[in-house]
Amino acid sequence: MDLIEAIVSRRSVRKYTDAAVPAEVLEALRAKVEEINRVAGLHVQLVTDEPKAFKNLMAYGSFSGARNYFILAGPVTPEFDEKVGYYGEQLVLLAQTLGLNTCWAGSSYKKVAGTYELAAGEKISCYIAFGYGATQGAEHKRKALEELGNVGAQAPEWFRKGLEMARLAPTAMNQQKFYFEYKAPAAEGQRATVAARPGSSFWGYTRIDLGIAKLHFEIGAGRDHFDWE
Repeated sequence: MDLIEAIVSRRSVRKYTDAAVPAEVLEALRAKVEEINRVAGLHVQLVTDEPKAFKNLMAYGSFSGARNYFILAGPVTPEFDEKVGYYGEQLVLLAQTLGLNTCWAGSSYKKVAGTYELAAGEKISCYIAFGYGATQGAEHKRKALEELGNVGAQAPEWFRKGLEMARLAPTAMNQQKFYFEYKAPAAEGQRATVAARPGSSFWGYTRIDLGIAKLHFEIGAGRDHFDWE
């Protein structure tokens, strides 16, 4: 499974079986966590065989059987939320290619003492549950491409492909509060630019959602076609 296939096939899953995640799969996930922390300056942590974080919660999207998860944490900076989305979704898509199911959790979890560490100036943003799903999840209604970006006659095919992948990005409460704007090259020999903006939302999480959507856009469009504005 490549990343495009992972995006297309992946659904949020909140109910998990008790099947153990193989050691080699966990090792691949740990390696990715180490890479992300090194490259992005985050403090992502992987927790396994711990059932309390998602147990008996009555919040939105109740979980069952969830005992493996990523803790998305790091230094609080202006870019923190977008980084959490962009790099957290890398873990989600890797897990999908490895045959696992996942679910982002912005509030449907509790912090369990002894499962995480935070340095001064760091905070936890959200969790991502993973494991083998009891189901493969359900599709949700999504906005039309025209609501998510300026896909007119002027926009090239790579922009449309990027937007199609962004349209499949998981967002809090399925709100899809983001917009991508194609801007043609200002002069011959220059590259096109894309502006990506979050919308406003009562539920919040729009900066995290934007980071997730930007990763999906890059995978669909091909990073060599444009620069972010």
